[in-house]
Amino acid sequence: MSSDYEAARAAVAGGDDPHQLAAELVAVLTEDELLWCLDGDAPFWAGLTDLGSGGYHRSPFHAAVVERVGLPGFSFSDGPRGVVVGGATCFPVSMARGATWDTDLEERVGEVIGRELRAVGADLFGGVCVNILRHPAWGRAQETYGEDPHHVGEMGAALVRGVQRHAMACVKHFAVNSMENARFSVDISVDEVALHEVYLPHFRRVVDEGVAVVMSAYNSVNREWCGDSRTLLTDILRDEWGFRGFVISDWIFGMRDAAASVHAGLDVEMPYRMMRAQHLATAIEAGEVTWDEVRRSVTRTVSTLLRFDPVVSTPAPPRDVLASPEHLALAREVAARSVVLLRNEEIDGEPVLPLDPATIRSIAVVGELADVVDLGDGGSSDVWAPDVVTPLEGIRRAFTASTVTHDPGSDIGLAARLAAGAEVALVVVGYTYLDEGEFIGGAGTTHLAELMPPGDDPAVAAAYAARLERFPAVEPPRHVRERATSAGFATGGDRTSVRLHDHDVELIRAVVAANPRTVVTLVAGSAVVISEWDREVPAIAQSWYAGAAGGHGLADVLSGAVDAGGRLPFSVPVDEADLPAFERDATAFRYDRWHGWWHLERTGRPAAYPFGSGLSYGATVWNDVGIRAGDSGIDVTVTIHNTGGRDTSEVVQVYARRVSGGSIGPSRLIGFRRVEIEAGSAASVPWTVPWTSLAERDTVAHRMVVRPGDYEVRIARHAEDPGTTARINRAPDS
Repeated sequence: MSSDYEAARAAVAGGDDPHQLAAELVAVLTEDELLWCLDGDAPFWAGLTDLGSGGYHRSPFHAAVVERVGLPGFSFSDGPRGVVVGGATCFPVSMARGATWDTDLEERVGEVIGRELRAVGADLFGGVCVNILRHPAWGRAQETYGEDPHHVGEMGAALVRGVQRHAMACVKHFAVNSMENARFSVDISVDEVALHEVYLPHFRRVVDEGVAVVMSAYNSVNREWCGDSRTLLTDILRDEWGFRGFVISDWIFGMRDAAASVHAGLDVEMPYRMMRAQHLATAIEAGEVTWDEVRRSVTRTVSTLLRFDPVVSTPAPPRDVLASPEHLALAREVAARSVVLLRNEEIDGEPVLPLDPATIRSIAVVGELADVVDLGDGGSSDVWAPDVVTPLEGIRRAFTASTVTHDPGSDIGLAARLAAGAEVALVVVGYTYLDEGEFIGGAGTTHLAELMPPGDDPAVAAAYAARLERFPAVEPPRHVRERATSAGFATGGDRTSVRLHDHDVELIRAVVAANPRTVVTLVAGSAVVISEWDREVPAIAQSWYAGAAGGHGLADVLSGAVDAGGRLPFSVPVDEADLPAFERDATAFRYDRWHGWWHLERTGRPAAYPFGSGLSYGATVWNDVGIRAGDSGIDVTVTIHNTGGRDTSEVVQVYARRVSGGSIGPSRLIGFRRVEIEAGSAASVPWTVPWTSLAERDTVAHRMVVRPGDYEVRIARHAEDPGTTARINRAPDS
């Protein structure tokens, strides 16, 4: 006999409405079963013990499993640089992938992640992180795609498309989450315009793409904890945007009040039986929340599972797809395409880069980070990659005819002497998980101990232990075993500086003084202010936390096997004073519309390296630029001629500003296309940017509107490029 859920699945396959079928199934659940579906299935204390001993990487987190009716619930594994369960493929961090400006490539990354997710027994990927980079000191910057809402939204939507060919995707952290150390205590004040024009458009874009799940944030917004915020989770997410999936909390402290969270629209407290298990039944008896609200939450979860059943019920791939050669090849491709070339000056009439492996006789590689595994954050995004190619290994494999030597740079004089004896010097400097990452533990959570339950239900603990036995043990790779950790995770946090360590700067200056043909590559999750030394060095590249094949990707670009095609997903300022304020231990903070390239434009401070900029090895000429108002949007076109002798690429960027029709707002990025152009050929790039990309917040109607009037539209290579500008008119809606 088939279960209630099996019958609902069959009815959905026959064309019946998933929401109605979910409501019918929920109607047969007991009160205990309904409450069970409102939080994770794991007991708190046993789960926390497992979490701290590597369990995060051993098995997914399950929730909403009700065996009596056959309800499978869901199984969550985190991200975003790959699947954290098992020895999966570690891709470059999201910020690096943002630097590719390549939505097709990100969609391919999502497909691989979706396959590997299913292979480890999970069906919900928690790695679509689209919080805006407001300030480069944010420790978790590496997990998002950049500083601009349009760019971030398009990249996040691409990841969702790829993942959801195989599994469900979860977008996070909703919302206004751009501080790390204070994330458990800070209240962010933000007005309606800034909220909807800067901090929410990318979330709405991902919701419009059909993402299955939304994860709320730890912080509060306008004095409402995000997990308890009806404004965010119901008024905006569901009523205004029409989101049809379900909402989960962030881990452990992602909500503060059992009844308020249900009323707000948070459907599942993750990952343990914690606050709701303690307090919700009593709150229902007291009339603080109703059974109808409980059923509504469970119905949303079940409805989503039914809608995605055709995807998640397909046979899972075998575990040997994890870090397979095919997947690692994609990681290498992404790593290479993410490298952003910031400087490439000429010496003796020729640019320093690329380096020809056939003619370069010797390379001195300097810096500790050249020969260590440096994948980035050691928190929830940590992928236990079984094998990692370091920059030094990548250089040695690419330059087999060259003598490649290495010095960690601890003795600056010794490193300089090594560099002086080589034809080219490569300095690898930057950050590690000790400098930036997810903030784990510390004083930021001690005040929340009262939210923890007094003990575990013995039956739930026994069932949890039995489930864990079904998952194979995962041995931490060497680079994880050797690092400084807290409860199995790196402690992380916001940066204390946006410049390099003093020793790194001294090392760079000593090496370039000894060898003028010096290349510096920066390892970091966001912008690094380098104005005190950058003009002394002929070639500089930002190479990120580049994943398991990052050394190969870097070598592919330095050797010229791959064009330098990355573009900055943020602005690099000349000085810290050019950035908006940032207080990593704040308890209250106000966000406005002005950060990144908007802030620089408003204050009249040019960037050292503008948003969207980056050098290539090729040469192009843009002409036949067209900008006109069409029926459904702004019709733009440009023809790009490759005038060089090698294949190259460009990123066509479209910016717009309303110049009539009321109070004038800032300019904004409204569209982009990455274009590949073969040597000696040309590529035409026509497309229509929808009018909705110009939407602004109407604070009277409380909705997004496209205002009639004149707009200045610019096609450019980056945010500060004058490009080609035209004035068009948006007529009033008929």
